[in-house]
Amino acid sequence: MTFVEKVCVLGAGSTKYGKLSESIADITTQASVAAIESAGISPKDIQASYISNVFGVADKQVHIGPVLMSRLGIPDKPSLTIESACGSGSVSFREAYANVAAGFYDCLVVTGVEKVTHTGTEWTTTYFAYCSDFFYEGQAGASFPGLFASMARAYLTEFDATEEDFAAVAVKNHDNGVLNPKAHMQKKITVDDVMNSAVVASPLKLYDCCPFSDGASSVILCSEKFAKAHGGDYIEVTGSGRGGSPAALQGREHMTTIPSTKLAAADAYKMAGITAKDIDFAEVHDCFTIAEVVDTEDLGFFDKGQGIQAVREGRTKLNSDISINPSGGLKSKGHPIGATGVGQVVEVFDQLTGKAGDRTVKDAKIGLTHNFGATGASCAVHVFQSV
Repeated sequence: MTFVEKVCVLGAGSTKYGKLSESIADITTQASVAAIESAGISPKDIQASYISNVFGVADKQVHIGPVLMSRLGIPDKPSLTIESACGSGSVSFREAYANVAAGFYDCLVVTGVEKVTHTGTEWTTTYFAYCSDFFYEGQAGASFPGLFASMARAYLTEFDATEEDFAAVAVKNHDNGVLNPKAHMQKKITVDDVMNSAVVASPLKLYDCCPFSDGASSVILCSEKFAKAHGGDYIEVTGSGRGGSPAALQGREHMTTIPSTKLAAADAYKMAGITAKDIDFAEVHDCFTIAEVVDTEDLGFFDKGQGIQAVREGRTKLNSDISINPSGGLKSKGHPIGATGVGQVVEVFDQLTGKAGDRTVKDAKIGLTHNFGATGASCAVHVFQSV
């Protein structure tokens, strides 16, 4: 694969994640303006926008791209809204990346946004279920907690793992989230807290599950020439990969692996000219604690069945063997569906430009983002390097 341009992230911004009172249009604008200011550019420097959003209809605003561009004072610039379930942010980032790399644009804004907490748990859970293979799963009553619980049960059966091990994933991510002022769940918890929380879908309990969140995140993507000309901090996108899996969980050969992750990671590593061992930290899709364990194995950080052992030994904590989800991940930072993948890039930008504060991964040079939709039916992996 040959590209015309090197692609860089020049700026990043985000709202707080959680239950927000502002409209979806307002938080989209807030995050985008924050990214523009971070990059030290003007809205007039932006040539197009890529917006990731899944349930705009829940806040009565679909086709949000032109709304954002109008609010930025550049209504003549094109926009595109992308939906890929919970992986929308990373897919939007990938499309923007490809357009800059191909030389179509020098500077783009990529913004992810979601506002769903006002719809209530029943409706929000229903909306999420629409992202499954609905005929086989959602329509039959299989919500995402139930599907990931099936993965967790299979993992417990196949490998040397306990429910307390899964709980340790949640504890670790909440420890990181306490250090993140933008996180939804800024609360330390214990393994006992997780084990004693309500059972959602056995073996998963309430604290094994990420929260529904509102929020928006935004980054400025540009060519290397543009980045250098504007003189601010920037990082380089060195690898990008996408992959797919059978839409329904029942259609997969193994319950304890996500094929799309392995495919996307292989492409991203090849493009970046690295292996999994070169990654200093990673933001991975931990919608449920079992997901983080499976992710770290499918990304090649640990052998199959050994991801849980790494958790048990503390090897995924901040500044350990490999720092997994220093932001707090979906579990603690939160999961505003369309914003999640872009928010991961915001964290990588902050880490690699020295803006992560108390959660800084020491001496980090290479970071990775991993974001999937549904139970991993679609996935994108990106690799970034400090400059």
